Amino acid sequence: MKLAHDSHVRRETASQTAGPYVHIGLAPSQAGFDIFENNFGNVLVDEQTLGERIRIEGRVFDGIGSVVKDALIEIWQANAAGRYAHPGDRQPGKEIDPHFRGWGRACTDFESGVYTFETIKPGIVEGRNGRFMAPHINVWVVARGINIGLNTRLYFSDEAEANGKDAVLNVIEWVERRATLVAERQPGEGPAVYRFDIRLQGERETVFFDV
Repeated sequence: MKLAHDSHVRRETASQTAGPYVHIGLAPSQAGFDIFENNFGNVLVDEQTLGERIRIEGRVFDGIGSVVKDALIEIWQANAAGRYAHPGDRQPGKEIDPHFRGWGRACTDFESGVYTFETIKPGIVEGRNGRFMAPHINVWVVARGINIGLNTRLYFSDEAEANGKDAVLNVIEWVERRATLVAERQPGEGPAVYRFDIRLQGERETVFFDV
């Protein structure tokens, strides 16, 4: 059956990005809405979680260097022993920590543009073919103007030896760009603070992975 006006040129259907209401749908409590009984938050630990407590903080920048104040960041990581809280992780000799969620969600602050996570430093993970990966955190970013979430990784500046052997970091052809995945440990006493800024485009653009 031939539809009417088949000979006419059809306009492309408009696409829709994740925003500007991403906070309301995915993190309503941070947008001031009391919708869910249990909200996914940026604190992955409790008082009994094993491992070194750390704080991750940073900002998201667009292509011209402006702070993106409506971004949402999710992280997924192994526990202090290097094991993920997932049945698919069957690394021998590594136990799941029942007091560590391993997954978190945070939004950038509407005023400062800063996001934060309270977590622990992950251990070394055994990857495919018995190759070990340096302590790292998987990061997913979505914001207004982004049609598909961006995947990247966070490594630690004080794990230089392990970073130098990491299979994923070494796949990045441009050595200088590997630094965009390394969170810098900030000076000071108390729990370690790591600064990890994410640059969506432009100079020093963060390396993103097609996964």
